[in-house]
Amino acid sequence: MTQFAGNGAQPHGRVENFSAGPACLPIEVLEKTHGDLFNWNGAGMSVMEMSHRGKPFDSIAKKAEADLRELMNIPEDYHVIFMQGGATALFAAICLNLTQEGDTVDYVVTGAWSKKAAEEAKKYCNVNVISQTEPGTIPDPAEWQLSPGSKYVHYCANETVHGVEFKSVPDVGGRTLVADMSSNFCSAPVEVSKFGLIYAGAQKNVGPAGTVVVIVRKDLVGAARSITPSVLEFGPMAKERSMLNTPPCWSIYVCGLVFEHLLARGGLQAVLEANQKKAQVLYNAIDGSNGFYKSPVAPAFRSLMNAPFTIPGKPELEAAFVSEAAALGMVELKGHRSVGGMRASIYNAMPIEAVQKLADFMADFAQKHA
Repeated sequence: MTQFAGNGAQPHGRVENFSAGPACLPIEVLEKTHGDLFNWNGAGMSVMEMSHRGKPFDSIAKKAEADLRELMNIPEDYHVIFMQGGATALFAAICLNLTQEGDTVDYVVTGAWSKKAAEEAKKYCNVNVISQTEPGTIPDPAEWQLSPGSKYVHYCANETVHGVEFKSVPDVGGRTLVADMSSNFCSAPVEVSKFGLIYAGAQKNVGPAGTVVVIVRKDLVGAARSITPSVLEFGPMAKERSMLNTPPCWSIYVCGLVFEHLLARGGLQAVLEANQKKAQVLYNAIDGSNGFYKSPVAPAFRSLMNAPFTIPGKPELEAAFVSEAAALGMVELKGHRSVGGMRASIYNAMPIEAVQKLADFMADFAQKHA
């Protein structure tokens, strides 16, 4: 029988959760939600029970937005909207809000999620796809064949499944730039003014499932297609401060606590430095295994958040690797079903001690089976 308690680097008998999402949250945030669960701030009720129109939740929502604006240094000419439906809903909402029938848009496809976004966009627009030429890489932006007059250029900043990450903001020649940052949101400083729109599902790096954060330049709002559902239209959602309908109150509340926590850690530069150290530990374990483990991603494009790897010489050992790691309290290491192998997701909340524990296990496993 698998035993977890006492095996983790985290308190409360918790496992090391390497899930790609929903993913682990900062222990300090979880402890705060535990304390607030029955009675938030003397209100006599949980956030899960509050009216979204009442003063208590209004204060929660305002602080969440204010802290995110401070954390990311978001300019005043951008709306911050907490929407529903995840990034998948935004795949359609972006087209409906930023284009009209017959318009052309550019999509850079570097993995599973940018491919899904491009496929959804084809329902509404003429889509020009710029694809990677080699797996595990990102095409050079200088060589992108962008469409004249395209309404926007869309890319996925970090591909959760394939483990490739843009290390800088691509230059798209003054076109409107749209980024899916779901899996590396708030993991490093971002110059928001370079983007027309940033969106991110919360459940990987900043909160529980339930909300998608949208940061959109104000001049792009107000020209949605007439068929756009109200809950997907940026204008009404921004005007009503994300409360056109009942918002995902609990998710917004926890996101707000995470933003506050990241500010207390020293902001996104400090977060980036911690993430770089964790990733180095993990990639050193892969690259230093004398070929026992292999990363499918070229070093220049390796994600700081999601590291897929395989056992190329003995793939039959991969199931044993996942099982033995789980017995030691390290869970969710099985690779995505579409690519196989293993994958360790080491988001902001993952402590470096847990990553070191995984690296030590990897070395022991390789030595045992070499």
